[in-house]
Amino acid sequence: MGFSIAGKTAIVTGAANGVGLAIGRHFLEAGANVVFADMDEVRLTDQIGDLVSDTSEARIFTGDLRQKLTVNNLLSATLDAFDEVNILVNAARQMIPSDPLDPDDTSVSELLEQNLMSSLRLSQLVARRMIKQAGDSEAACIGSIVNLSSIAARRTQPELLAYSVSSAALDQMTRALAVALADNRIRVNAVAFGSVMSASLKECLHENIDFRDAIKESTPMSRIASAREVAEAVQFLASDGSGFMTGQILTVDGGRTLIDPVSVPAH
Repeated sequence: MGFSIAGKTAIVTGAANGVGLAIGRHFLEAGANVVFADMDEVRLTDQIGDLVSDTSEARIFTGDLRQKLTVNNLLSATLDAFDEVNILVNAARQMIPSDPLDPDDTSVSELLEQNLMSSLRLSQLVARRMIKQAGDSEAACIGSIVNLSSIAARRTQPELLAYSVSSAALDQMTRALAVALADNRIRVNAVAFGSVMSASLKECLHENIDFRDAIKESTPMSRIASAREVAEAVQFLASDGSGFMTGQILTVDGGRTLIDPVSVPAH
């Protein structure tokens, strides 16, 4: 059965940088059609504009997925280009600091909208399309949804209150949708990762040179993961190789949560 996604069509959100970009590029290499979606049009075009011009398997979509109309337009653009959608990767994530004692702090509501609700709305819309396009197909699985979460969902860090809450909510959304869509043969899983060399972590390391050593000391495997390692885990969940898995939160953290020193933030 393997982990092939060749010939399938995938939407990848948050695809202008970091992990989302790595997933989109990895999927292209694996033979999938990929719609790279992000609100940062300049960066998205800069990162993969050459791919769109060089291959018919890549498309760019820009817009704010917190807006319902934009979500509908993303699906329409995907269908116009490739006629169907088989995989959705909700990789659009944001991390902002929180002040848990400030009643005027809006970070929780902001990140619930960005990290949870936009993923939920797109998942609901794409799932309905997967069901419609499946028709009389007897395939064991007609579609796969993969959410990107964080080990912050299981850790207690007050300064990351909003990010932790939105990650925990995304994990529960993954489980709930997995059960709701099981009869429709759509699988829903998530990858929760620890410290990965994403755009945000690179910025943190640039500002604090001691942070890299702190992360390594807090991780049994003593290193920071590459974005490609997360992309490979996402491909596994998107492929038929994980055909009997749904509602699972696959942890990619180098053993970080096994010892879980809470003094080092999870990225």
